[in-house]
Amino acid sequence: MDDRERIGEPAVTPRGTAHAEHDTSRSATSLISDALTHMSSLVRKEMDLARAEVSQNLTKAAVAVGLLVGAVVFALTALNVLAAALAAAIAELGIEEGWAALIVGVLFAAIAAIMASKGANDLKASSLAPTRTAENLRKDKDAVKESL
Repeated sequence: MDDRERIGEPAVTPRGTAHAEHDTSRSATSLISDALTHMSSLVRKEMDLARAEVSQNLTKAAVAVGLLVGAVVFALTALNVLAAALAAAIAELGIEEGWAALIVGVLFAAIAAIMASKGANDLKASSLAPTRTAENLRKDKDAVKESL
């Protein structure tokens, strides 16, 4: 028995034991609230990142479509020039103007092929997917697993 109990004073509990249970439950509630707040913020930021990444990819797709349209214009021009060159070559059989038109036609055809190839590669589904967002979500999932 403690000397204080003998004289009528309550025994002193170890520091903070009476309040430890209350603090622990408040801490747990506070921790859960903080975790939910952080999760909400994280999801919001990931959604913002996904939106920005999709917007950027759509801009890239628009440029690719523009390249394809340009390729079609050059291809049509090349066909016209090649047709004129072929007609001139057949009609005149070797006159320089026809061969010159043929060279121009081949050059335009090569430009159209390069533009079409670049545009088609830029429109692949894998280049339009939000890959950075997917990687961040994977990292977030791993971090949440580790913290639990």
